[in-house]
Amino acid sequence: MKIPTTLKHKPVVVIDNYEQVDGRLAGKTDAKGLSLGLAQWNDRGKVDISAKVWRYTGEKWSRQSEELPLHRVLDLSILICRSIAHFREAYRYENFYDEENPVIDRVGLQGDAMTVAVCTDNDKINEDIKLFSQALSDDDELIGERLRTLSGMLKELGY
Repeated sequence: MKIPTTLKHKPVVVIDNYEQVDGRLAGKTDAKGLSLGLAQWNDRGKVDISAKVWRYTGEKWSRQSEELPLHRVLDLSILICRSIAHFREAYRYENFYDEENPVIDRVGLQGDAMTVAVCTDNDKINEDIKLFSQALSDDDELIGERLRTLSGMLKELGY
């Protein structure tokens, strides 16, 4: 199924067969495609690139399709990497994190830093963090394959 080209997001580079490779949901997902293109929020004379996940309900393209600026996609990738690194050592803590210092890392960007931390405002964090850790472990092969591919591409680009 081809993603639409007549909507506000204007696809430039696409993955039309994303439903076949969508991790554990491959073959049974509503995420039918990914695209990089011109953002739907562009103002006259100002052009931003965005990434979009295209969802299809079986009848129409869904309003739940997500569009993100590229820097946010990369910020999410940073968050994923820092989280994986944390959970590799999380077994050392009774509740999978240092309750005295829930900050996992501070990642310097643009003169400041993103604070990556365990969400202690979640009143079920001790239960949820164990479920999260297990799900991360269960998906290790899927995530690892994508990270190895990304690592190779980043090296190829000189990063």
